[in-house]
Amino acid sequence: MGPLSGIKVVDLTTYLAAPTTCRVLGEWGAEIIKVEAPKGDPARGQGAVFNMPFTDEENLAFDVANMNKRFVTLNLKTERGLEVMNRLLADADVFVTNTRTKGLVKLGLDYDTLKEKYPKLIFAQCLGYGENGPMKDTPGFDATCYMARGGVLGTTVEQGGSPMNPPNGFGDFQVSMLLAAGINGALFNRERTGKGDKVTVSLQHSATFMLSVAMISAQYGNRYPKTRKEVVNPFNNCYRTRDGKWVVMCCPEYDRDYNKIMKLLGLDDMVDNPKYTSCAGINAGHLNREVIDRLDEAMAKIDRADLVKMLAENELPCESANEPLDVYEDEQVWANDILAKVEYPSGDRNVPTNPIMFESNPGIRLEVCEPQGAHTEAIMKELGYSDAAIKESIESGAVTGLKLLKK
Repeated sequence: MGPLSGIKVVDLTTYLAAPTTCRVLGEWGAEIIKVEAPKGDPARGQGAVFNMPFTDEENLAFDVANMNKRFVTLNLKTERGLEVMNRLLADADVFVTNTRTKGLVKLGLDYDTLKEKYPKLIFAQCLGYGENGPMKDTPGFDATCYMARGGVLGTTVEQGGSPMNPPNGFGDFQVSMLLAAGINGALFNRERTGKGDKVTVSLQHSATFMLSVAMISAQYGNRYPKTRKEVVNPFNNCYRTRDGKWVVMCCPEYDRDYNKIMKLLGLDDMVDNPKYTSCAGINAGHLNREVIDRLDEAMAKIDRADLVKMLAENELPCESANEPLDVYEDEQVWANDILAKVEYPSGDRNVPTNPIMFESNPGIRLEVCEPQGAHTEAIMKELGYSDAAIKESIESGAVTGLKLLKK
């Protein structure tokens, strides 16, 4: 039994950040009912964007954010569709949405309206730019709100280079965990007060928080973006190896480890060289680049696996800058259930699990998604609708039953 068993979540979300929050709550045992508009969540067709298949049988680009859910399709612009939605909310614990506030107001699904109807309901909203300011009603996406406006791309770029090209949803998946944390805080507080709450997380705010060290240090003259050629400690840096791969060293005690590292790398002329043995000294003399150039030269003669092994055997922290295919082969990943195998028609596929583990919830719950509207009729019956009422609702377009993707 998961820690959120017995919690009911109504999910009115699209794309990645907010729906992934609900997927995680489902991993923890909550019942998740995803409400889609008649056209469906646009993410059902995003497989092509990710260069992946997208069919009703195999659609991991959609599943990664929507596992562990049941699916109902409602036309919220109709009286019956909105009635069904309110019946769902009447006995729900949490309502999660990334619909913009002005759209929710039109439907009567905004926080101010719902808190009067359902005072114990937790209202959780994922926003692009926050609740206030001139951008509050602007559509928000990972690439624009989080990566760009939030400061990530401009801060993490190699000085003078082009911004990194992150995988889709890099910020979205971080935001999903923040919203999940907020929801759980609100659920805990409801146990004490008996009252619901409003939880909001914005993409822009989240990105800036993740850059906290840069944000606090820049005002003291710590300039961003940086270049790896001028890092304060050359032993805290990334280096390219003979096989074209990258490693990351993290040896913070430069003065202590200086001779040891230079000897291991065969840089005998650098050993005991007073010009370079002190971290304070190389920074005072602006000699960082000279040390890094020599390290570059030495590490470019060693294959990545050999370099990591050599440094590890000498208790010098260094790791491969892994790519996805490397992660698949990492025994530490499988020992800790960081990835799980999920069966698809094309074979077993690797899916990241959420990183929060509970002793009380040792199993991994990753249920492949059903097609759009797969549970509409069953859920309406649970809400007390008769077969005749369900049929009439489908025929009128207020709700939609099973709807398959077009081949």
